Amino acid sequence: MREIVLDTETTGFEPDQGDRIVEIGAVELYNHMPTGETYHQYINPRRAMPAEAFAVHGLGDEFLADKPVFEKIGQAFLDFVGDSKMIIHNASFDMKFLNAELGWMGLPKLPMDQAVDTLEIARRRFPGSPASLDALCRRFNIDNSSRTLHGALLDSEILAEVYLELIGGKQPDFGLATESGRSQTAASSDDSWRPAARPTALPSRLSEKETAAHTAFVDAMGDGALWKKFS
Repeated sequence: MREIVLDTETTGFEPDQGDRIVEIGAVELYNHMPTGETYHQYINPRRAMPAEAFAVHGLGDEFLADKPVFEKIGQAFLDFVGDSKMIIHNASFDMKFLNAELGWMGLPKLPMDQAVDTLEIARRRFPGSPASLDALCRRFNIDNSSRTLHGALLDSEILAEVYLELIGGKQPDFGLATESGRSQTAASSDDSWRPAARPTALPSRLSEKETAAHTAFVDAMGDGALWKKFS
């Protein structure tokens, strides 16, 4: 199961009022485990950065001036996401911006049911409690000390840890490596993996005395002994 944990940074709150995406960060999970594959892109919004937004993420006009516009990276972003579920904190915000940018390019929009909103999950699990990313890090003892400013890739990495805690805690992968280098759980949904038979049976750990004692015990039970029926 492939999932993409995703975050964006923007110039403001409303794409229909001229606000644009300035950064996308994403982390790939496979069977709830990070694969090491990421997507990260700064984007030139082709507009001045408002002071309020700069205070949040620190991405200014000079830094973004030589970065590609969204039209140059939109298809590559879609290719990375594919049809995988997207794990997003406050998904309606990020999806609103992503679909606005994709729509301006004439590319297919991402369906809302492709997104899993960790904010909604946190509110269901902990009703009445703070559900910001920082609050969830405190709840789950996740180190976010490097998060002095919002950054899409860093926030995605932190959100991946939060997400795994929200769905029940990080689970080890007990599977075998597949040809692609990823892992396949032994209890996979198609249940296709089975252990191979041993080419040579393991030697008995019983001593000769123990074996003789067991044989005598079974013989004393007569023909009704279950051991005789299945031996």
